Amino acid sequence: MKIAVVGSGYVGLTTSVCFAKMGHVVTCIDIDNKKVDMINSGEPPIYEEGMKELLQSMIKKSSLKATTNSKEGITKSEIVFICVGTPSSDDGSINLDYIKSAAKTISENLNDYKVVVVKSTVVPGTTMNIVKPILDKSGKAFGLSMNPEFLKEGTAIKDFLEGDRVVLGVIDSKTEEKMRLLYKGFPQKIFVTNPTTAEMIKYSNNSLLATKISFANEVGNVCKKIGIDVYDVMDAVGMDKRICRSFLDAGCGFGGSCFPKDVKALIKKGEETGEPMTLLKSVMEVNRKQPSKIIALLKNHINPKGRKICILGLAFKKGTDDMRESPSITIINELLQLGAKVVAYDPKAMENAKKIFDGKVNFAKSAKEAVDESDAVLIITDWDEFKKEDLYKGKIVIAGRKIKTAAAVYDGICW
Repeated sequence: MKIAVVGSGYVGLTTSVCFAKMGHVVTCIDIDNKKVDMINSGEPPIYEEGMKELLQSMIKKSSLKATTNSKEGITKSEIVFICVGTPSSDDGSINLDYIKSAAKTISENLNDYKVVVVKSTVVPGTTMNIVKPILDKSGKAFGLSMNPEFLKEGTAIKDFLEGDRVVLGVIDSKTEEKMRLLYKGFPQKIFVTNPTTAEMIKYSNNSLLATKISFANEVGNVCKKIGIDVYDVMDAVGMDKRICRSFLDAGCGFGGSCFPKDVKALIKKGEETGEPMTLLKSVMEVNRKQPSKIIALLKNHINPKGRKICILGLAFKKGTDDMRESPSITIINELLQLGAKVVAYDPKAMENAKKIFDGKVNFAKSAKEAVDESDAVLIITDWDEFKKEDLYKGKIVIAGRKIKTAAAVYDGICW
């Protein structure tokens, strides 16, 4: 099939390379000339495990290209994906400006029947109440589907190609038939529903995962005070098949482009319907406070004022360069307010971090350099290279992720 993907960010690029790998011909559409040039040269604008190699392979096979020419990309396609961003507004609701703009562009270029697929994360009702009316203005026949993504940064390609399920929220049987044909050859089970239910499935999925993390952190905070390792607790709890061990690792809290934004958006949507969303508000409150726990532990061992404090790990998790909502941002800002001198290192997120802290933080060229220059070390992200015990000899180490070290003083945030 010929596919157009509007938006070439994290979700859009992953969608593009994976469908190309499955034998489809994909055109990435983006308004950013620099991003388009990077993609066409085989250089992904984001870091994701395996992305560069797959992108280069698909370009070499002429299965994928990028363009700023929306008309060309849309008119020649059978299926058009909307994969633009839906950032949070100040009140927690999502900003739908990019969704509306993408829908308008598609509507203006509908030259024959196409299936339009919303893959961006949008609150329940968006596809039917906002996207569909814009497409209706074209006067053309179209199919419409809400097809949420369930990608974990760091394993996005594997998740797309081999994930647990594909959710298709469709408006009619013709759309369903087209979407089933698109996903033919994928091993996932297909769950078919309507677009609004598909939107709620995505928000419920991410909110439950975020809830598990905050639960583990809240229990972990108690475990810390009474001398228990929360990882032992959650290892046993996770053996219960009803619960599962995934997303029960205690630490500095969750971040990234999805969980904080999606939980806040669902809270806002609930409030709009008259439901206070008490549980999810608590999830966010636990997460807001969690990064400060590592600062409190540091103060038990050293006064940060005037001291060099090393931050190992800047991305919100290993396997990505994504700094959005990362606990490291809160931690570094608190250290700077306390008068500490911060030296930081991350194997992938340094360039993104420099955009936030350039001139305020010293960025090291390696983990060893960062540790050697410091009076104390805070481990925020559990990259594999941070697991070398000889890195930390003679150092005070406070771990925000469960990494065993041979430090002179070792303390863990929830163990």
